[in-house]
Amino acid sequence: MIQTLTRLFPLWAVLFSVFAFLFPGGLAQLSWAIVPLLMLIMFGMGMTLTWADFADVARRPGVIGVGMLLQFLIMPLVALLVGLLLALPPELLLGLVIVGACPGGTASNVICYLARADVALSITMTSVSTLVAVVATPLLVWVYQGQSIEVPVMSMLGSLVQIVLLPVIAGTLLNSLFHRPLEPVRAVFPLLSVAAIVLVIGVIVALNRDRIAVGGAAVMLAVVLHNGLGLALGYGGARLMRLDPRRARTLAIEVGMQNSGLGVALAVKHFSAGAALPGALFSVWHNLSGSVLAWYWRRRQP
Repeated sequence: MIQTLTRLFPLWAVLFSVFAFLFPGGLAQLSWAIVPLLMLIMFGMGMTLTWADFADVARRPGVIGVGMLLQFLIMPLVALLVGLLLALPPELLLGLVIVGACPGGTASNVICYLARADVALSITMTSVSTLVAVVATPLLVWVYQGQSIEVPVMSMLGSLVQIVLLPVIAGTLLNSLFHRPLEPVRAVFPLLSVAAIVLVIGVIVALNRDRIAVGGAAVMLAVVLHNGLGLALGYGGARLMRLDPRRARTLAIEVGMQNSGLGVALAVKHFSAGAALPGALFSVWHNLSGSVLAWYWRRRQP
């Protein structure tokens, strides 16, 4: 029963997104719950990991290097090309490039977990890309758009520690110390993670309901293409570098799923609410597309 409910999470995500769009009032008031829910998911991930998983990643720094190269090469360039192809207004094109220049987001770790990809690698890549983004994000926005932005370094690092690192470390520590007694509890965490991410998606849809309604077909198409090409090129690039399918899936998710919340914050702070629209739509869409992709990959590798 638990496995069946877990495997249907793309359906729950779509249905709950529709519900949140039609009835946003109550869910929009749950914005405070997003961070605790993500922390719960990260703790659950830690409960499936051991220190050996991270040691294995550390022994393969080349994989992380490939991931960083694909992350910061593909996404901002694809954003620019898609925006030009669809003739987006300058404000929206800038917003799309900002999203593309951002590091990987927490949602990518969740999707890797649900897709049975390499979670330890995903968490490591998110951490490293966040650190690299301190320099890379403003540089890439300046290169592609000639605009100057200031990245909130301490805020980014604080969020990374709070939402990702501390819960994962706590879960991994408990799993290492009490692996056998906690086995029944671990079996429930995939379903808890599905419920949590579906609720997070619903809250994000509710908070961005007005933006989605007035966003326009061109912006939505740009976001879909940007995310889809990022996922496809991330996977293809990883396979060209002769990475195994599990790590290729991880890199695809890390490349295609951005820290769009950071993109929205940067656009609003330095430019305009209009420039934040691509990031807001990306926040909704990449969770839905990632859920479907995780479901597909999970079925292919039981």
